[in-house]
Amino acid sequence: MSDRLSEIFERREFFMNKLRKSIPNSSPEWPVDLSLKENQQHVRDMALRGVEEMFEALQHLKNWKPHRQTEITEFDREEFLEEIVDAFNYFLSILVLTGFSADDLMDAYRKKDNIINQRLETGY
Repeated sequence: MSDRLSEIFERREFFMNKLRKSIPNSSPEWPVDLSLKENQQHVRDMALRGVEEMFEALQHLKNWKPHRQTEITEFDREEFLEEIVDAFNYFLSILVLTGFSADDLMDAYRKKDNIINQRLETGY
């Protein structure tokens, strides 16, 4: 079985390179230097696009209001997932732009997962 996280990173970077070729100056060369203002602005804009996509996903959730008396039973699972993937792609682009790898993400994920599990066990 292939390393799926690495494949996701490779696919995102392939797309980002293809986008740069078709739309010059659509993103800076990576890895970006985050001490530079323009790179911080670009990364922030990318993050905000990801947040917008998450809001689009949330628009598919119709029954979240506690005071709502009626329930909407239709839910488009495919569209919801598509919006989540769109958001994930923007956040993944930030990792690529800032020079993080699939291994870096996995290491950070494991570290944080251990922390949050310890917090749960200790009543944090």
